[in-house]
Amino acid sequence: MDRQYHRWHSPNLGQDMELLVFGHAGQPYIVFPTSSGRFFDFENNGMVHAAERFLEEGKVRLYCADSIDPQSWDSREKGPVEKARRHNDYAQYIVQEVVPFIHRHSGSKERIMCTGVSMGASHAVLFFLKHPDVFKGTIALSGVYNFRFFLGNYQGNSPEVYYNSPLDFLPNLDDPAILEQYRKSDIIVCVGQGAWEEPMIADTLRLRDILQAKGVPCWVDLWGHDVNHDWPWWRKQFPYFLEKLYK
Repeated sequence: MDRQYHRWHSPNLGQDMELLVFGHAGQPYIVFPTSSGRFFDFENNGMVHAAERFLEEGKVRLYCADSIDPQSWDSREKGPVEKARRHNDYAQYIVQEVVPFIHRHSGSKERIMCTGVSMGASHAVLFFLKHPDVFKGTIALSGVYNFRFFLGNYQGNSPEVYYNSPLDFLPNLDDPAILEQYRKSDIIVCVGQGAWEEPMIADTLRLRDILQAKGVPCWVDLWGHDVNHDWPWWRKQFPYFLEKLYK
């Protein structure tokens, strides 16, 4: 399968950023890493191999982005607002740099799917919900969608935190144009019910309830009590949902 490495200096972040591309054609996906993860983790943990058939058949193309979580949500030095502000720099990098790169590289201006596991799923849902004009949906596996979880359950009223936490801003979102974009998207959110999945189950069900109350179709899939928060299960889930979307 096609594999390409790219690197450039990000003016939004003030540092070099790296990215891997897999596949030669098909629906573009941006892949977000796990907590403090790297652009190569999806490949190294077998997720690219799990999607190999869809890549080789030209059904999908994966753009595996890097993260700056150690400078934002996972920083041990910064306070909650500083963490959220640094994430905003990352959001600018994704929307203003990575998205145009994907459009050029794929030769298409179509909306991009978001995917990731664990914190990568958190990012995938956040970016889709904030930019449905750019992103057309998610395959989100085992994510947390209350970003205050990453801030020691910070209870302040900072707008930087509020607007980067789906379970904060989504209940109050009533813009009909944005909701209509959601309704025209593919929203898949999955979580297991085994070890280490408890916070993810609660957030996934809350996200489902909010979307359903707004008339937004979403496929929320709870897997069994033996399904743990771990790569072996994500390697099963990812191709399962690709199969459902691209039979």
